[in-house]
Amino acid sequence: MFNIFEQPWTLTVTAVLVLLGLLQFRSIFPEKRHRWQWLLPTFLAVAAFGLDFFVKTDLEKVKAVIKTGIRAVEQENCDAIEAIIAEGYHDSYHDTKASLVAHCRRELSRSAVEKNKKASLQIEMSPPQVTALLTVWTRFDKDSHVAQTYKQLFLIEVRLYLQKQHDKRWLISRVELLELDKQPVSWRQIR
Repeated sequence: MFNIFEQPWTLTVTAVLVLLGLLQFRSIFPEKRHRWQWLLPTFLAVAAFGLDFFVKTDLEKVKAVIKTGIRAVEQENCDAIEAIIAEGYHDSYHDTKASLVAHCRRELSRSAVEKNKKASLQIEMSPPQVTALLTVWTRFDKDSHVAQTYKQLFLIEVRLYLQKQHDKRWLISRVELLELDKQPVSWRQIR
């Protein structure tokens, strides 16, 4: 909560407190008033939003990768999915990144995803690895293979493993399906 690089509110509150202190100081000691004193709370407020905007922490980078993945599935953009997958990818069904991307292209061409909405995200960080438990509501197009064969709306829970790369990017190194509508599931069951 108090990490000044992940959110601007800690420094913003500090700027407000400094402003209040400055107002009190200036009222007690009117002879020590100077125009430059107003720069201190202003500098803190600008620094708060500047640090938040320009400095991206590992947690923010991980969340951005996950958000990119959710959007890429919704837009059926397998190239964007491929860009966030690590070269050494493997899971319980796919041995390589190429195998996962081929599976992605095959399935997304058959079943159009209409909307993805993140229901929950729990992240455990232990750099250089991250484990994330992601739950997503996925709505398929009513004319898609999945909607016609099964149903249109699914609650999907997956465990994502992300690895920090040499170039400081975070990429997904493994994805395991855990639940489909609160029922245990694996990759092999949804071929």
